[in-house]
Amino acid sequence: MLTLPNLLTLSRIVTVPVLMALLWWPYWHFGYGLAFLVYALMGVTDYFDGYLARAQGTVSKLGVFLDPIADKIMVAAVILILVRNNDIPGLHVIAAMVILLREIAVSGLREFLAGVEVSVPVSQLAKWKTTFQIIALGSLILVGAVPGWSVPFTGGWISPWNVGVVTLWGAAALTLVTGWDYLRIGLKHMD
Repeated sequence: MLTLPNLLTLSRIVTVPVLMALLWWPYWHFGYGLAFLVYALMGVTDYFDGYLARAQGTVSKLGVFLDPIADKIMVAAVILILVRNNDIPGLHVIAAMVILLREIAVSGLREFLAGVEVSVPVSQLAKWKTTFQIIALGSLILVGAVPGWSVPFTGGWISPWNVGVVTLWGAAALTLVTGWDYLRIGLKHMD
């Protein structure tokens, strides 16, 4: 069923290659700037596809299936290219890997639980994790667009790099907590 919310979700999936192409060259500031705009638009569609589906009463099985897949494809692709380009350097790669591994594990767990007809709703904490991920990756893309840029903040300066790294680690921490919650539920249904 191709409703507007489902089309918005599909648009996120088909836009990932465009985003990757814009981020392919590490020092192409203009490309990173365009990538930031595309990424921000993808984040907005992520919010509106769910909002519209609920508001219009058009929540569909296709949308419920595609939305988390679109999110995971977008997050995984951006993490991989930012690590490749050294935009996520050094120990910060650990936070990125925690996020990636959790996404894979939770996807597998959800598939298993669906097979035994157990539904696991998305928790409020998992929504915060997603918000932190979106902010972190968007901020790290923005660093490539405007390197060295910062803004005044409570008597000091804050840059997209600071925001990106702090929220990346915050997302990784929430990832561990929410991943454990899903695993705990899943273990109850395993032999």
